[in-house]
Amino acid sequence: MTAQRRVVAQVLAGEHVHLTADDVYKRAVARLPEISRATVYNTLKDLTDAGEVLEVTIDARAKRYDPNAKDPHQHLVCEQCRLIRDVHPKAEAGLMLPAGERHGFVLTGIDIVFRGLCPVCASKRARRPRSRRKRSPRSG
Repeated sequence: MTAQRRVVAQVLAGEHVHLTADDVYKRAVARLPEISRATVYNTLKDLTDAGEVLEVTIDARAKRYDPNAKDPHQHLVCEQCRLIRDVHPKAEAGLMLPAGERHGFVLTGIDIVFRGLCPVCASKRARRPRSRRKRSPRSG
């Protein structure tokens, strides 16, 4: 394993890590100043192609990279700060798509994103004063 690949892997290590490519680059440069942006992007592509990292798209913003590629899971996303947590939802019979709803597709996976507010953002929202209704100007 090259030093660059090792650094990118180290940056991605840990639970609930969902960094953008730019985040990975910034953290990698802090560890290995000579690493280039292209090397980070190419390494992320290689790790994704090898199945060692998942590419996660939760909205129209930048893709995130999830090192938790071996353990099937879904994601919980804060709608305010974009924090992503790995979750393992439980279902009685499992989530199934009936054959009539598959439209001829051969299923290869399921992506479910749970959305809400993280504790920090929910707390901030609860503390925010409610805005007063603006009074309409009185006619003359």
